[in-house]
Amino acid sequence: MINRQNLWFLTLFSIILILGVYYITLPSDIFSKSAVENVSKNVDVVVSENDKLVALRVERDEKISTTMSELQEKITSPSSSTEDKNAAFEELQILNLAKGKEKYLEDKIYNNFKIKSFVEIDNKNIKVTISSSEHNSKLANSIMRSVQDEYNEKMNIVIKFES
Repeated sequence: MINRQNLWFLTLFSIILILGVYYITLPSDIFSKSAVENVSKNVDVVVSENDKLVALRVERDEKISTTMSELQEKITSPSSSTEDKNAAFEELQILNLAKGKEKYLEDKIYNNFKIKSFVEIDNKNIKVTISSSEHNSKLANSIMRSVQDEYNEKMNIVIKFES
């Protein structure tokens, strides 16, 4: 049976070998100074409204994944007590449920209002970021009611418009 250390060694060695072969087979004129100067330096960066939502999602996903990995380490650790493992497992389930509920609420807002959004749930606090340049209080109120309809208990819902 191959252990982890040998597997990592073989994987990294294979990558280095492939990159070496790729470098050797490249045409030599790619590295010439004239070829580098011919590369166009005009780069237009366009930031769309959805890029902010994507950045928020990535940041939230990174935070959730680190929390989940810490909880999974607690669950798999032989030194953790049964109570700690149970608490970590329950917290992991709560994170998974919240993540699913966030996606559901984003889809619901998109289906009902045709607006892209980012939803972040933290216990009884729900933060909704809307991708819209128009700050409409009537729309915000409708979204708050739509989100609150999903819960039996009163939730603190914050609507934020990103332009």
